[in-house]
Amino acid sequence: SLVGSEMCIRDSFTTRELTKVYGKGAAQVHALRGVDVEIPAGELVVLLGPSGSGKSTLLNILGGLDRASQGSVLFQEQNLSTMTDAQLTRYRRDHVGFVFQFYNLMPSLTAYENIELVTEIAADPMSPAKALELVGLGERGDSFPSQLSGGEQQRVAIARAVAKQPTVLFCDEPTGALDSTTGRAVLQVLKNVNEALGATVLIVTHAAATADMADRVIHFADGRIREVHVNRNKRAPQDIEW
Repeated sequence: SLVGSEMCIRDSFTTRELTKVYGKGAAQVHALRGVDVEIPAGELVVLLGPSGSGKSTLLNILGGLDRASQGSVLFQEQNLSTMTDAQLTRYRRDHVGFVFQFYNLMPSLTAYENIELVTEIAADPMSPAKALELVGLGERGDSFPSQLSGGEQQRVAIARAVAKQPTVLFCDEPTGALDSTTGRAVLQVLKNVNEALGATVLIVTHAAATADMADRVIHFADGRIREVHVNRNKRAPQDIEW
């Protein structure tokens, strides 16, 4: 429908001629070299490429953690590139959830309390209990991080990110510190979040097999997009070869 397509256009990220340069003179590093990409709303997207290819830089710019050197990033028809620091802070608070390779949980707080930190500042949060249920840890709310396995800690980190009901969930190497069985379980949680909340999920990884579960795969190399592949035959996370 027209309404549906308008929603999709409005909610997608669109970048134009996006560049990012670190340093000056002979020490310059060109992390992004003119990236043009469109990411439709509601998809599970994998950004794939070797270390240093620019994928994390792109994720940080889309997430409002960093600014491009040149070019534009449109999100819901707003240009992130021209926002003030205060506007970017509001964008991150209202729209964005982050999951990193290392869980960044507060060790002195329970799983429930770690999530509660976010729900206290979010505009329209779900309850910490519901967020824990969503990631399959409804019974572990009273546990401290030291009492949880690595995979469970990552699932708490995902619960913390999704409790604010973000429009977009950015995941930077979310399975990088996990074994294959635990990694598949975490990917299943991310798939569930994508389906249950309708959030756009972007996963940055160098693990090529992760691409099998994505709606769309963006291949990165040397600061440029080499290829965008739309996945017609997705595999379930538990069927991914590790």
